[in-house]
Amino acid sequence: MNAPVTGERLEPSQPQDRISLNDKYTLERGRAFMTGTQALIRLPMLQRERDLKAGLNTAGYITGYRGSPVTSVDMTALKAKKYLDQHHVKFHPGLNEDLAATAVWGTQQTNLFKDAKYDGVFAMWYGKGPGVDRCGDVFKHANSAGSARHGGVLVLAGDDHAAKSSSTAHQSDHILNACGIPVLYPASVQEYIDYGLHGWAMSRYTGLWVSMKCVTDIIESGAAVDFDPERVRIATPDDFELPPGGLNIRWPDTVLDMEVRMNSFKWYAALAYVRENKLNKII
Repeated sequence: MNAPVTGERLEPSQPQDRISLNDKYTLERGRAFMTGTQALIRLPMLQRERDLKAGLNTAGYITGYRGSPVTSVDMTALKAKKYLDQHHVKFHPGLNEDLAATAVWGTQQTNLFKDAKYDGVFAMWYGKGPGVDRCGDVFKHANSAGSARHGGVLVLAGDDHAAKSSSTAHQSDHILNACGIPVLYPASVQEYIDYGLHGWAMSRYTGLWVSMKCVTDIIESGAAVDFDPERVRIATPDDFELPPGGLNIRWPDTVLDMEVRMNSFKWYAALAYVRENKLNKII
């Protein structure tokens, strides 16, 4: 038996969710489709949100120099400028890789001065493999000086193992290890978010700059990503004792004191963080 026609508009029992291409930047929590590069731009927004929940007024800084596979980081950041601005994240491309890295080093010195506007500045540097090579000077000095307690540095190393779009096949693991910088190796777009947040947390805890490998197969792919700000649970190691004064940047400081912190504490603090948060696993 057919229902009578009344001429009235039938409304759905539940409202339909509105979906927008900007969901990847605007949704406070949930899932949205995004590319690897877009996930890297959403990442500092999530860090700012997590800091606010923790009672910290922080800011973010993104800089670097484009080159495959991190070619579109700057264009993506520019397109997302209004969303980055809302989260107090500043994007400023570098004239070259090492000048960009030097600017990042400067962000970690913010709270060495009185009347700083923010509690700390977390920074993200990006560059392809040969760009990582040319930054050895800055990386070693800045990593030795240390990251800020409420800042932290994430180094995005764009690696092209098969020379798909580069003049030489390259990987950054060796130079980063030589600079004393731990390497995180995400295997999915989701892990760009998860490992990125761990990277800043590890940097703050250990005083080290922390890197994240970005290979073509991941950064240029797309996936539905869960970006709940509380998804990543950060655990502070309970089996490692920090030295008096901690491991972060300070002033005044001496070269030999930096050397002691690096060789006797920082790397072991990183290993403790990795153990506590179960990051070093085989799947």
